[in-house]
Amino acid sequence: MTTSTRGTASQRHKAAPAVLVLEDGRIFRGRAYGAVGATFGEAVFSTGMTGYQETLTDPSYHRQVVVMTAPHVGNTGVNDEDPESKRIWVAGYVVRDPARVPSNWRSRRSLDEELAAQGVVGISGIDTRALTRHLRERGAMRVGIFSGNALPDEGTMLAEVRQAPEMKGADLSAEVATKEAYVVPAVGEKKFTVAAVDLGIKGMTPHRMAERGIEVHVLPATATVEDIYAVNPDGVFFSNGPGDPATADHAVSVMQGVLERRTPLFGICFGNQILGRALGFGTYKLKYGHRGINQPVQDRTTGKVEVTAHNHGFAVDAPLDQVSDTPYGRAEVSHVCLNDNVVEGLQLLDRPAFSVQYHPEAAAGPHDAAYLFDRFTSLMSTVMEGQRA
Repeated sequence: MTTSTRGTASQRHKAAPAVLVLEDGRIFRGRAYGAVGATFGEAVFSTGMTGYQETLTDPSYHRQVVVMTAPHVGNTGVNDEDPESKRIWVAGYVVRDPARVPSNWRSRRSLDEELAAQGVVGISGIDTRALTRHLRERGAMRVGIFSGNALPDEGTMLAEVRQAPEMKGADLSAEVATKEAYVVPAVGEKKFTVAAVDLGIKGMTPHRMAERGIEVHVLPATATVEDIYAVNPDGVFFSNGPGDPATADHAVSVMQGVLERRTPLFGICFGNQILGRALGFGTYKLKYGHRGINQPVQDRTTGKVEVTAHNHGFAVDAPLDQVSDTPYGRAEVSHVCLNDNVVEGLQLLDRPAFSVQYHPEAAAGPHDAAYLFDRFTSLMSTVMEGQRA
Protein backbone atom coordinates (compact mmCIF):
# COMPACT_ATOMS: atom_id res chain seq x y z
CA MET A 1 0.00 0.00 0.00
CA THR A 2 2.03 2.93 -1.30
CA THR A 3 1.43 6.46 -2.48
CA SER A 4 4.42 8.30 -3.88
CA THR A 5 5.75 11.13 -5.98
CA ARG A 6 9.04 11.38 -7.83
CA GLY A 7 11.86 13.88 -8.15
CA THR A 8 15.60 13.98 -8.62
CA ALA A 9 17.80 12.47 -5.92
CA SER A 10 19.13 15.88 -4.91
CA GLN A 11 15.61 17.35 -4.72
CA ARG A 12 14.34 14.48 -2.57
CA HIS A 13 17.25 14.56 -0.15
CA LYS A 14 17.24 18.32 0.24
CA ALA A 15 13.50 18.85 0.49
CA ALA A 16 12.02 15.71 1.98
CA PRO A 17 12.16 14.85 5.64
CA ALA A 18 10.86 11.36 6.41
CA VAL A 19 9.32 9.65 9.44
CA LEU A 20 9.03 5.94 10.22
CA VAL A 21 6.21 5.02 12.62
CA LEU A 22 5.79 1.56 14.16
CA GLU A 23 2.40 0.33 15.31
CA ASP A 24 3.56 0.32 18.95
CA GLY A 25 4.22 4.08 18.71
CA ARG A 26 8.03 4.06 18.26
CA ILE A 27 9.11 6.80 15.84
CA PHE A 28 12.32 7.29 13.82
CA ARG A 29 13.10 10.44 11.84
CA GLY A 30 15.33 10.62 8.80
CA ARG A 31 15.44 11.58 5.10
CA ALA A 32 13.47 10.37 2.12
CA TYR A 33 15.15 7.62 0.11
CA GLY A 34 13.61 6.62 -3.19
CA ALA A 35 10.10 7.90 -3.83
CA VAL A 36 8.44 10.55 -1.68
CA GLY A 37 5.03 9.75 -0.20
CA ALA A 38 3.57 7.22 2.24
CA THR A 39 3.72 3.44 2.43
CA PHE A 40 2.62 0.71 4.85
CA GLY A 41 3.57 -2.90 5.49
CA GLU A 42 5.11 -5.32 7.95
CA ALA A 43 8.47 -4.16 9.36
CA VAL A 44 11.12 -6.89 9.00
CA PHE A 45 14.91 -6.84 8.93
CA SER A 46 17.40 -8.53 6.61
CA THR A 47 20.91 -9.38 7.80
CA GLY A 48 22.44 -9.73 4.33
CA MET A 49 25.49 -7.56 3.65
CA THR A 50 25.14 -7.96 -0.13
CA GLY A 51 22.47 -8.90 -2.65
CA TYR A 52 20.15 -5.97 -1.95
CA GLN A 53 18.93 -5.98 -5.56
CA GLU A 54 17.87 -9.63 -5.30
CA THR A 55 16.15 -8.89 -1.97
CA LEU A 56 14.17 -6.00 -3.38
CA THR A 57 12.91 -8.03 -6.35
CA ASP A 58 12.04 -11.19 -4.38
CA PRO A 59 8.22 -11.59 -4.53
CA SER A 60 8.31 -13.12 -1.02
CA TYR A 61 8.82 -9.57 0.32
CA HIS A 62 5.45 -8.37 -1.01
CA ARG A 63 3.79 -6.04 1.55
CA GLN A 64 6.88 -5.92 3.77
CA VAL A 65 9.02 -2.91 4.69
CA VAL A 66 12.60 -4.20 4.75
CA VAL A 67 15.14 -2.80 7.21
CA MET A 68 18.74 -3.42 6.14
CA THR A 69 21.03 -4.19 9.08
CA ALA A 70 24.16 -3.57 6.99
CA PRO A 71 24.87 0.17 7.36
CA HIS A 72 26.01 0.94 3.80
CA VAL A 73 23.53 0.12 1.04
CA GLY A 74 23.56 0.93 -2.67
CA ASN A 75 27.33 0.87 -3.15
CA THR A 76 27.17 -1.20 -6.36
CA GLY A 77 24.14 0.57 -7.80
CA VAL A 78 21.52 -1.27 -9.85
CA ASN A 79 22.09 -3.38 -12.96
CA ASP A 80 19.75 -5.12 -15.39
CA GLU A 81 21.03 -8.67 -14.85
CA ASP A 82 20.42 -9.43 -11.15
CA PRO A 83 16.68 -8.85 -10.53
CA GLU A 84 14.77 -11.96 -9.40
CA SER A 85 11.54 -10.73 -11.00
CA LYS A 86 10.26 -7.94 -13.23
CA ARG A 87 9.77 -5.40 -10.44
CA ILE A 88 10.61 -4.39 -6.89
CA TRP A 89 8.18 -6.04 -4.47
CA VAL A 90 9.06 -4.56 -1.08
CA ALA A 91 6.49 -2.14 0.28
CA GLY A 92 9.20 0.14 1.68
CA TYR A 93 12.94 0.28 2.26
CA VAL A 94 14.94 1.40 5.30
CA VAL A 95 18.70 2.09 5.26
CA ARG A 96 21.18 3.94 7.42
CA ASP A 97 23.85 5.27 5.05
CA PRO A 98 22.93 5.14 1.34
CA ALA A 99 25.79 5.30 -1.13
CA ARG A 100 26.34 8.80 -2.51
CA VAL A 101 27.84 7.49 -5.77
CA PRO A 102 27.51 3.84 -6.90
CA SER A 103 30.66 2.16 -8.15
CA ASN A 104 30.51 -1.06 -10.16
CA TRP A 105 31.22 -1.89 -13.79
CA ARG A 106 27.72 -3.36 -14.24
CA SER A 107 25.88 -0.47 -12.57
CA ARG A 108 23.38 1.36 -14.77
CA ARG A 109 21.79 3.69 -12.22
CA SER A 110 21.72 4.38 -8.48
CA LEU A 111 19.54 2.44 -6.07
CA ASP A 112 17.87 5.69 -5.04
CA GLU A 113 16.90 6.36 -8.65
CA GLU A 114 15.56 2.83 -9.12
CA LEU A 115 13.43 3.00 -5.98
CA ALA A 116 12.01 6.35 -7.09
CA ALA A 117 11.34 5.11 -10.64
CA GLN A 118 9.32 2.19 -9.26
CA GLY A 119 7.48 4.30 -6.69
CA VAL A 120 9.04 2.62 -3.64
CA VAL A 121 8.99 4.89 -0.59
CA GLY A 122 12.03 4.59 1.68
CA ILE A 123 13.83 6.31 4.51
CA SER A 124 17.54 6.80 5.23
CA GLY A 125 19.65 8.31 7.95
CA ILE A 126 18.03 6.50 10.87
CA ASP A 127 19.59 4.19 13.46
CA THR A 128 18.80 0.85 11.83
CA ARG A 129 20.62 -1.01 14.61
CA ALA A 130 18.22 0.43 17.20
CA LEU A 131 15.26 -0.35 14.95
CA THR A 132 16.44 -3.95 14.46
CA ARG A 133 16.92 -4.44 18.20
CA HIS A 134 13.41 -3.10 18.74
CA LEU A 135 11.94 -5.57 16.25
CA ARG A 136 13.88 -8.46 17.81
CA GLU A 137 12.50 -7.57 21.24
CA ARG A 138 8.94 -6.66 20.25
CA GLY A 139 8.53 -8.76 17.09
CA ALA A 140 7.70 -7.89 13.48
CA MET A 141 4.86 -5.36 13.34
CA ARG A 142 3.06 -2.99 11.05
CA VAL A 143 4.90 0.16 10.03
CA GLY A 144 4.46 3.27 7.94
CA ILE A 145 6.98 5.51 6.21
CA PHE A 146 5.90 9.08 5.53
CA SER A 147 7.92 11.67 3.61
CA GLY A 148 7.47 15.04 1.97
CA ASN A 149 6.82 18.59 3.04
CA ALA A 150 3.29 18.00 4.32
CA LEU A 151 3.79 15.26 6.89
CA PRO A 152 0.75 14.39 9.07
CA ASP A 153 0.96 14.79 12.81
CA GLU A 154 2.21 11.81 14.84
CA GLY A 155 -1.25 10.78 15.99
CA THR A 156 -2.59 10.66 12.45
CA MET A 157 0.41 8.67 11.21
CA LEU A 158 0.07 6.13 14.02
CA ALA A 159 -3.66 5.74 13.36
CA GLU A 160 -2.99 5.08 9.66
CA VAL A 161 -0.36 2.45 10.51
CA ARG A 162 -2.75 0.65 12.83
CA GLN A 163 -5.40 0.55 10.10
CA ALA A 164 -3.07 -1.24 7.68
CA PRO A 165 -3.66 -5.00 7.15
CA GLU A 166 -1.57 -7.49 9.14
CA MET A 167 0.57 -10.22 7.58
CA LYS A 168 -1.09 -12.92 9.65
CA GLY A 169 -4.05 -14.18 7.64
CA ALA A 170 -2.84 -12.58 4.40
CA ASP A 171 -3.34 -14.61 1.20
CA LEU A 172 -0.85 -13.07 -1.23
CA SER A 173 0.50 -15.73 -3.61
CA ALA A 174 -1.94 -15.01 -6.42
CA GLU A 175 -0.97 -11.31 -6.27
CA VAL A 176 2.67 -12.01 -7.16
CA ALA A 177 2.50 -15.19 -9.25
CA THR A 178 2.47 -15.34 -13.04
CA LYS A 179 -0.94 -15.12 -14.66
CA GLU A 180 0.04 -17.24 -17.66
CA ALA A 181 2.09 -20.42 -17.81
CA TYR A 182 5.54 -20.21 -19.43
CA VAL A 183 8.45 -22.55 -20.10
CA VAL A 184 12.12 -22.24 -19.14
CA PRO A 185 13.98 -24.62 -21.49
CA ALA A 186 16.64 -27.04 -20.31
CA VAL A 187 20.26 -26.02 -20.78
CA GLY A 188 21.82 -28.61 -23.06
CA GLU A 189 20.24 -32.04 -23.24
CA LYS A 190 16.74 -32.26 -21.78
CA LYS A 191 16.59 -34.95 -19.11
CA PHE A 192 13.41 -34.16 -17.15
CA THR A 193 10.20 -32.14 -17.25
CA VAL A 194 9.14 -30.34 -14.07
CA ALA A 195 5.87 -28.53 -13.34
CA ALA A 196 6.69 -25.59 -11.06
CA VAL A 197 3.78 -24.01 -9.18
CA ASP A 198 4.53 -20.29 -8.92
CA LEU A 199 3.61 -19.00 -5.46
CA GLY A 200 6.08 -16.11 -5.83
CA ILE A 201 8.94 -17.82 -7.65
CA LYS A 202 12.35 -16.16 -8.07
CA GLY A 203 13.97 -16.10 -11.49
CA MET A 204 17.06 -18.00 -10.34
CA THR A 205 15.02 -21.06 -9.29
CA PRO A 206 13.97 -22.37 -12.72
CA HIS A 207 17.44 -21.38 -13.96
CA ARG A 208 19.08 -23.67 -11.39
CA MET A 209 16.86 -26.52 -12.57
CA ALA A 210 17.45 -25.74 -16.25
CA GLU A 211 21.21 -25.98 -15.61
CA ARG A 212 20.59 -29.62 -14.67
CA GLY A 213 18.78 -30.53 -17.87
CA ILE A 214 15.27 -29.82 -16.61
CA GLU A 215 12.59 -28.22 -18.78
CA VAL A 216 10.55 -26.15 -16.32
CA HIS A 217 6.88 -25.39 -16.93
CA VAL A 218 6.05 -22.51 -14.58
CA LEU A 219 2.33 -22.53 -13.72
CA PRO A 220 0.15 -19.92 -11.97
CA ALA A 221 -0.66 -20.23 -8.27
CA THR A 222 -4.23 -21.10 -9.34
CA ALA A 223 -3.05 -24.21 -11.24
CA THR A 224 -5.01 -27.40 -10.60
CA VAL A 225 -3.80 -30.98 -10.36
CA GLU A 226 -5.07 -31.44 -13.91
CA ASP A 227 -3.01 -28.44 -15.08
CA ILE A 228 0.11 -29.94 -13.51
CA TYR A 229 -0.27 -33.35 -15.11
CA ALA A 230 -1.18 -31.86 -18.48
CA VAL A 231 2.57 -31.16 -18.96
CA ASN A 232 3.40 -34.82 -18.20
CA PRO A 233 5.91 -33.95 -15.46
CA ASP A 234 8.68 -36.13 -14.10
CA GLY A 235 8.61 -33.98 -10.97
CA VAL A 236 6.61 -31.18 -9.35
CA PHE A 237 8.04 -28.11 -7.63
CA PHE A 238 6.32 -25.65 -5.25
CA SER A 239 8.06 -22.29 -4.94
CA ASN A 240 8.66 -19.63 -2.34
CA GLY A 241 6.11 -16.86 -1.88
CA PRO A 242 4.59 -14.28 0.48
CA GLY A 243 1.76 -14.44 2.98
CA ASP A 244 0.39 -16.72 5.67
CA PRO A 245 0.52 -20.44 4.77
CA ALA A 246 -2.60 -20.97 6.87
CA THR A 247 -4.56 -19.31 4.05
CA ALA A 248 -3.11 -21.47 1.23
CA ASP A 249 -5.84 -24.11 1.13
CA HIS A 250 -5.77 -24.40 -2.68
CA ALA A 251 -2.02 -25.04 -2.82
CA VAL A 252 -2.30 -27.60 0.00
CA SER A 253 -5.06 -29.46 -1.84
CA VAL A 254 -3.07 -29.49 -5.09
CA MET A 255 0.04 -30.77 -3.32
CA GLN A 256 -1.96 -33.56 -1.72
CA GLY A 257 -3.06 -34.58 -5.20
CA VAL A 258 0.61 -34.78 -6.25
CA LEU A 259 1.49 -36.82 -3.16
CA GLU A 260 -1.32 -39.25 -3.90
CA ARG A 261 0.17 -39.88 -7.35
CA ARG A 262 3.66 -40.42 -5.86
CA THR A 263 5.29 -37.99 -8.28
CA PRO A 264 8.70 -36.70 -7.09
CA LEU A 265 8.08 -33.43 -5.27
CA PHE A 266 10.35 -30.61 -4.10
CA GLY A 267 9.31 -27.44 -2.28
CA ILE A 268 11.19 -24.43 -0.99
CA CYS A 269 10.20 -21.76 1.54
CA PHE A 270 6.42 -21.33 1.14
CA GLY A 271 6.50 -24.73 -0.57
CA ASN A 272 7.95 -26.22 2.62
CA GLN A 273 5.08 -24.79 4.64
CA ILE A 274 2.60 -26.13 2.09
CA LEU A 275 4.14 -29.61 2.42
CA GLY A 276 3.90 -29.32 6.20
CA ARG A 277 0.20 -28.51 5.98
CA ALA A 278 -0.38 -31.22 3.35
CA LEU A 279 1.08 -33.76 5.77
CA GLY A 280 -1.16 -32.56 8.61
CA PHE A 281 1.27 -30.33 10.52
CA GLY A 282 0.38 -26.80 11.59
CA THR A 283 2.20 -23.54 10.87
CA TYR A 284 2.86 -20.53 13.07
CA LYS A 285 4.21 -17.00 12.82
CA LEU A 286 7.76 -16.43 13.98
CA LYS A 287 8.43 -13.50 16.30
CA TYR A 288 10.63 -11.68 13.80
CA GLY A 289 11.45 -14.29 11.16
CA HIS A 290 14.63 -15.29 9.33
CA ARG A 291 15.82 -12.96 6.58
CA GLY A 292 19.35 -12.72 5.24
CA ILE A 293 22.12 -14.81 3.73
CA ASN A 294 23.97 -16.03 6.81
CA GLN A 295 21.65 -18.48 8.59
CA PRO A 296 23.22 -21.77 9.83
CA VAL A 297 21.15 -24.86 9.02
CA GLN A 298 22.01 -28.50 9.66
CA ASP A 299 21.08 -31.14 7.09
CA ARG A 300 20.23 -33.99 9.42
CA THR A 301 20.50 -36.56 6.64
CA THR A 302 24.24 -35.85 6.32
CA GLY A 303 25.13 -33.93 9.49
CA LYS A 304 26.52 -31.10 7.36
CA VAL A 305 26.01 -27.51 8.48
CA GLU A 306 25.22 -25.04 5.68
CA VAL A 307 25.24 -21.27 5.57
CA THR A 308 21.94 -20.46 3.90
CA ALA A 309 19.73 -17.66 2.57
CA HIS A 310 16.35 -17.15 4.25
CA ASN A 311 13.23 -15.08 3.85
CA HIS A 312 10.37 -16.39 5.98
CA GLY A 313 8.18 -15.13 8.77
CA PHE A 314 6.23 -18.38 9.25
CA ALA A 315 7.38 -21.91 10.08
CA VAL A 316 6.14 -25.50 10.21
CA ASP A 317 5.17 -26.91 13.60
CA ALA A 318 6.54 -30.47 13.38
CA PRO A 319 8.30 -32.62 16.01
CA LEU A 320 12.08 -32.35 15.67
CA ASP A 321 13.23 -35.66 17.09
CA GLN A 322 10.75 -38.27 15.98
CA VAL A 323 9.31 -39.81 12.85
CA SER A 324 5.67 -38.82 12.33
CA ASP A 325 2.91 -40.86 10.74
CA THR A 326 1.01 -38.94 8.06
CA PRO A 327 -1.66 -39.83 5.48
CA TYR A 328 1.21 -40.22 2.99
CA GLY A 329 3.52 -42.37 5.08
CA ARG A 330 6.26 -41.57 7.53
CA ALA A 331 7.75 -38.07 7.63
CA GLU A 332 10.63 -36.47 9.50
CA VAL A 333 12.33 -33.12 9.94
CA SER A 334 15.37 -33.20 7.64
CA HIS A 335 16.83 -29.74 8.31
CA VAL A 336 16.87 -27.50 11.39
CA CYS A 337 18.07 -23.95 12.05
CA LEU A 338 20.91 -23.98 14.57
CA ASN A 339 20.06 -20.51 15.88
CA ASP A 340 16.60 -21.34 17.20
CA ASN A 341 15.70 -24.95 16.28
CA VAL A 342 13.08 -23.86 13.73
CA VAL A 343 12.09 -26.56 11.25
CA GLU A 344 13.98 -25.87 8.00
CA GLY A 345 13.15 -28.99 6.00
CA LEU A 346 10.87 -32.02 5.74
CA GLN A 347 11.10 -35.34 3.93
CA LEU A 348 8.79 -38.30 3.43
CA LEU A 349 10.32 -41.71 4.01
CA ASP A 350 7.79 -43.72 1.99
CA ARG A 351 7.19 -41.38 -0.97
CA PRO A 352 9.52 -39.24 -3.12
CA ALA A 353 8.92 -35.83 -1.55
CA PHE A 354 11.04 -33.34 0.37
CA SER A 355 11.26 -29.60 1.04
CA VAL A 356 13.39 -26.93 2.67
CA GLN A 357 12.40 -23.67 4.28
CA TYR A 358 15.35 -21.66 2.95
CA HIS A 359 16.54 -20.70 -0.55
CA PRO A 360 18.99 -23.14 -2.17
CA GLU A 361 18.99 -21.11 -5.40
CA ALA A 362 20.50 -18.25 -3.32
CA ALA A 363 21.38 -15.26 -5.42
CA ALA A 364 23.69 -13.50 -4.59
CA GLY A 365 24.76 -16.44 -2.42
CA PRO A 366 25.70 -18.44 -0.44
CA HIS A 367 25.66 -21.63 -2.52
CA ASP A 368 26.09 -24.27 0.19
CA ALA A 369 22.65 -25.75 -0.51
CA ALA A 370 22.75 -25.95 -4.32
CA TYR A 371 23.06 -29.75 -3.96
CA LEU A 372 19.34 -29.90 -3.21
CA PHE A 373 18.58 -29.46 -6.90
CA ASP A 374 20.84 -32.47 -7.54
CA ARG A 375 18.90 -34.37 -4.89
CA PHE A 376 15.69 -33.55 -6.77
CA THR A 377 17.11 -34.80 -10.09
CA SER A 378 18.35 -37.99 -8.36
CA LEU A 379 14.87 -38.53 -6.95
CA MET A 380 13.33 -38.22 -10.42
CA SER A 381 15.96 -40.56 -11.88
CA THR A 382 15.28 -43.19 -9.22
CA VAL A 383 11.51 -43.08 -9.78
CA MET A 384 11.92 -43.24 -13.56
CA GLU A 385 14.24 -46.25 -13.28
CA GLY A 386 11.76 -47.98 -10.99
CA GLN A 387 8.96 -47.39 -13.48
CA ARG A 388 11.01 -48.93 -16.30
CA ALA A 389 11.78 -51.95 -14.15
